Amino acid sequence: MNEIIQLNEELQQDYTLTAEQIQAYQAQGHILLPKLASRPLVEAYRPVIQEEVIRLNRETRPLEERDTYGKAFLQIQNLWEKSDKLRSFVLARRFAKVAAELMGVYGVRMYHDQALFKEPGGGHTPWHQDQIYWPVDTDQTITLWMPLVDIPEEVGSMTFVSGSHHRGYISKLEISDQSHQTLKQYIEGENLPQVCYGAMTAGDATFHAGWTLHSAPGNPTPNTREVMTVIYVKDGTKVIEPDTNARKGDLRTWMPGLQPGDEVNSVLNPLIYKA
Repeated sequence: MNEIIQLNEELQQDYTLTAEQIQAYQAQGHILLPKLASRPLVEAYRPVIQEEVIRLNRETRPLEERDTYGKAFLQIQNLWEKSDKLRSFVLARRFAKVAAELMGVYGVRMYHDQALFKEPGGGHTPWHQDQIYWPVDTDQTITLWMPLVDIPEEVGSMTFVSGSHHRGYISKLEISDQSHQTLKQYIEGENLPQVCYGAMTAGDATFHAGWTLHSAPGNPTPNTREVMTVIYVKDGTKVIEPDTNARKGDLRTWMPGLQPGDEVNSVLNPLIYKA
């Protein structure tokens, strides 16, 4: 019981950011924050996340029968909604406060969470921008990406294109071979700087902006790369008219009942932190 109390207290405690870290994130569009969650905290929640991924996964095809997106990872979304045990972890004040402070906003709401499990032999994650999927009227969006296991350099963290979030909407291409090739040519043609944080320890976390270009390598190891992510959006953000089918789908799925012009405040977008 004492351990549970201590873990819940950790989820409410502040993770102190320096002014330099905030400035670096805002300039580069990404940052690595060591030990955002302690190992005991991750070890307590990892089995619950694993259990939900197994319960909710509908992908049964072998890797060789899937397309590039399907080979990249098993993707299970909105675990906070489907598991009472995971609500306190996904909706943690500790994580949301960091998201708000990095963006320089007073409050953040849930957009959605995702467990991303890259299987042994799983393929690369193509170059993309997350926010091509999100019909929102702000640049103040951010994703927390936390490994639940230690990941070696050959699997590693994502590779980010520094400063690319300042370029906004670069391409409407969804995650695919075409997005990878097109954006790779764009990055190389513009000679844009890339950063990969390499190996990470369970409980470390990266944060990246919704417009930051990023990709990830495949998994040549015999172990699954288990990652939990949470996407936050600035409180007060409004829905915009979806300009693609992907954005129409996101509006239906993650902001049910809302229309263009409405604030992002559906039952699936709780306010997680407000200063």
